[in-house]
Amino acid sequence: MKLLDNKVAIIIGASSGIGRATATLFAAHGAAVVINARGEKALDEVAGEISGAGGRVHAVAGDAGVEETHARLADAATSVFGGVDIAVNNAGGVGAAKPMAEISPDEWAYVLNVNLTSAFLGARYQIPAMLQRGGGSIVFTSSFVGTSVGIPGMSAYGAAKAGLMGLVKGITADYAVSGIRANALLPGGVDTPMAGDQAQKEWAAGLHAMKRIAEPEEIAQAALFLASPMASFVAGAALFADGGNAAVK
Repeated sequence: MKLLDNKVAIIIGASSGIGRATATLFAAHGAAVVINARGEKALDEVAGEISGAGGRVHAVAGDAGVEETHARLADAATSVFGGVDIAVNNAGGVGAAKPMAEISPDEWAYVLNVNLTSAFLGARYQIPAMLQRGGGSIVFTSSFVGTSVGIPGMSAYGAAKAGLMGLVKGITADYAVSGIRANALLPGGVDTPMAGDQAQKEWAAGLHAMKRIAEPEEIAQAALFLASPMASFVAGAALFADGGNAAVK
């Protein structure tokens, strides 16, 4: 059963990790995917993988922290595939690991731009396109960091990811009546390049009741649920895919 037939999805941060797994899974479920990341070469590799499997894909390289990138993404989704039904705002970066008082204003601004402002900019263009289609679903990749636990050296990242929860609630208050569902996906530790070396992954695994970290594909499955008609009455919610971290913190 294909859950996203005839849907068009924008996937931010699609060159690796959760974004790559999500783009691949959504395409396998029938969606036409417009994928984005900063690195053009890696993005083209993902596009080739999807098209090689028979999927419909269009790549738009660019910095998700820059407004013009999201204008190009919305334009591409509309001109190539006819509109926007789904968006996964998945840009992320932890920045330098420092105690809060040692974070410079520039470092703070960088982390918020990557994780929070990029999501605002994306939604600002995705929502008008979705309204033209009678509604849609926006998934924001938040984190267990900042929402469930505080991690030493990650104050800026935690603040940005927690800020996504406020954005989700605001969008829901403004646009749920118009058929747009905004939800946050809160992964725990995930085996991606951001997770660090083996020692860091083992440390992260210890924070979870399941005593392991997730594979990117497991988080993509949760994103698929939120994006699909299976979640038709889910709006303004936070879905923890954290291996039980919130239960045992």
